[in-house]
Amino acid sequence: MNKQVEFLVKLRDASLMLADAANEYIDSLAPPEVKAEKKQAAAVLEMNFTTLKFEAQQGTKLGDFEVAYKQNNLSDKWQSAYNILRSSNATIKDRYHGEGYQYSYWLYGEDKIYRQKLKPKT
Repeated sequence: MNKQVEFLVKLRDASLMLADAANEYIDSLAPPEVKAEKKQAAAVLEMNFTTLKFEAQQGTKLGDFEVAYKQNNLSDKWQSAYNILRSSNATIKDRYHGEGYQYSYWLYGEDKIYRQKLKPKT
């Protein structure tokens, strides 16, 4: 039974990677005006990220931020959030967030998801 679950998880993860690769290739073929429209697309619900366990950190340039480590989270929840950020090319300079989000999210390094509290709009 355990081997069946392991097989299904690997199959699902491989399928997600295949879908991400196909989407990236399709995006690379899209004309610039379509890419501009896609940038404005609605973000997923923040709940996809808030279910992760984050650990507080502090940096000299960044200030307060948090990190969710893959090994400290449920594999499927972490992988889902990671895939969203990866497919959105979320980096520290181009962070992922949507309307009503409390945090911005990005990837850096292996097996880590970062977030930082958004500053209130004035």
